[in-house]
Amino acid sequence: MLKKKRQAQILEVLMKEEAITVSELASLLDVSSVTIRKDLSELEQANRLYRSHGKAILINPFTFNRSISEKEKLFPEQKDAIGREAARLIDRDDSIIIASGTTVHALARNIKPIHRLTVVSASLPVCEILSLDECNDIIQLGGMLRHSSLSVVGQYSKQILENCSFSKLYMGVDGIDFDYGFTTTDMREAELNQQMMRAAQKVIVLADASKFGKRGFAKIGDIEDIDLIITDSGVNPSVVNQIREHGIDVIIAE
Repeated sequence: MLKKKRQAQILEVLMKEEAITVSELASLLDVSSVTIRKDLSELEQANRLYRSHGKAILINPFTFNRSISEKEKLFPEQKDAIGREAARLIDRDDSIIIASGTTVHALARNIKPIHRLTVVSASLPVCEILSLDECNDIIQLGGMLRHSSLSVVGQYSKQILENCSFSKLYMGVDGIDFDYGFTTTDMREAELNQQMMRAAQKVIVLADASKFGKRGFAKIGDIEDIDLIITDSGVNPSVVNQIREHGIDVIIAE
């Protein structure tokens, strides 16, 4: 088989499978593993795929830090749908934590408090949005401001959380990898999110479909640490099955 045709078949397989090992490709195309590795190396250099631990995947799994203005432009309708579903879970006189990220901004815009709602948040935009309703009692965490996310990090934030208990934590993430866990791009934010998880009875992750299969620099926790994931209808059904296989509830926002 000509190299050009073989590499086209590799990409065709990846479009269907998303990930496949070198040995599986060698068997499928009836060539040696050495030949497949050379093909994958050329395709990776051409930015057609990404290699990781003896397998090929269609996209680079590593995410990078973007400014909040850039993130707000990504998947706004999906984020709003996720925010609506997340807001429906809030109970009367609830006490919740809202972390940072543009998906939790969508949550804040959809919150209509039942009687009174107590919110602790690291996000300046979330607190600003919720401040428009006097039924919201808001505690803005203090600390060092991250300009890219307009959220705070550091020891001052963690000290407040040590003496509080909440029913729910709503958290945005930069990546969810079923082998590695869920991640963000900032180590300080990951540490604060871990403290938030310890203070909350239920961990709810808000993630649009693009976040699955991605990894950020800093690990927040293992997949099993999540109680519920709310995502959008663009999520691959195989991803939904994997979520449920890990014993995690999932809500698909339409």
